[in-house]
Amino acid sequence: MTDAPIRRFIDHHYRHFNAATVVDASKCWIEHKDAGGKVMVTLAGAMSTAELGLSLAEMIRQGKVDIISCTGANLEEDIFNLVAHDHYARVPRYRELTREQEADLRERGMNRVTDTCIPEHEAMRRIEHHIVKLWKQNGDTGVRWFPHQYMYELIRSGVLESSYQIDPKHSWMVAAAERDLPIIVPGWEDSTLGNIFVANVRLGNAPTLTAVKSGVEYMDFLIDWYRENSGGRGIGFFQIGGGIAGDFPICVVPLIHQDMQDMVPYWAWFTQISDSTTSYGSYSGAVPNEKITWGKLDVTSPSFIIESDATIVAPLVFAYVLGW
Repeated sequence: MTDAPIRRFIDHHYRHFNAATVVDASKCWIEHKDAGGKVMVTLAGAMSTAELGLSLAEMIRQGKVDIISCTGANLEEDIFNLVAHDHYARVPRYRELTREQEADLRERGMNRVTDTCIPEHEAMRRIEHHIVKLWKQNGDTGVRWFPHQYMYELIRSGVLESSYQIDPKHSWMVAAAERDLPIIVPGWEDSTLGNIFVANVRLGNAPTLTAVKSGVEYMDFLIDWYRENSGGRGIGFFQIGGGIAGDFPICVVPLIHQDMQDMVPYWAWFTQISDSTTSYGSYSGAVPNEKITWGKLDVTSPSFIIESDATIVAPLVFAYVLGW
């Protein structure tokens, strides 16, 4: 887009401190992609419930993102929003809720994420109805899929289309399925569908726990993907929040170097949006230089820390990269 009003606004106003870092990190991303490099985006927190798909989906469709690592919650909550958006409830004054009001939300099946309630029946149970059939089918035939592959199948099969309550162009999972984008989901069992899966195996509705591939198998996949894609300008690392979504995939480089005694390039650059300020013992609050000691980044790797709210900053970075 030639006009690019958001990019022009950011260039004019974002001149210092965290604001200047937003510009520097965004320009690094653009230069990296223009030179043929690839980018991993990692999603922690509740970015899908924050509807990051409004900008992330277009980033995926335009090829600005080449692989995603996310929590199980972010994987499923984009789909929950896709099929149940009209039933969500916002609680603007959530800080003032009494314990009794919280219990009332629970009884109504409204699972609160900060100021937004996800409806149990319309979201979780609607997806459960369809995905249990896939778990059973694969368990019966001995086929094993990664968690994200089950979600891709739900999208591609069309069984959810009649339930769509947002424009699918705003779903980052729909965009990822269209591109068959690689997704890494470490710790998927720490998610609503992960819990539902185990419960259904216990209840006899799904025959075996092995129908869903594990986190270590994701790492095994990532080793090959990194080797195949880290040539040329290499792979940039854009981390939203902290936790396992970022900690897990960034370790593939020292794994290859130190544990496999093989050589691949370090991550080409690193950016993190985090509200975890630098502190003792906080990985999410560690400055990027610490990653050099762990063999994740090199001395020459550009690195940026944007200390701010990712729900505010990430869409601005994406808009800048997209030229909006």
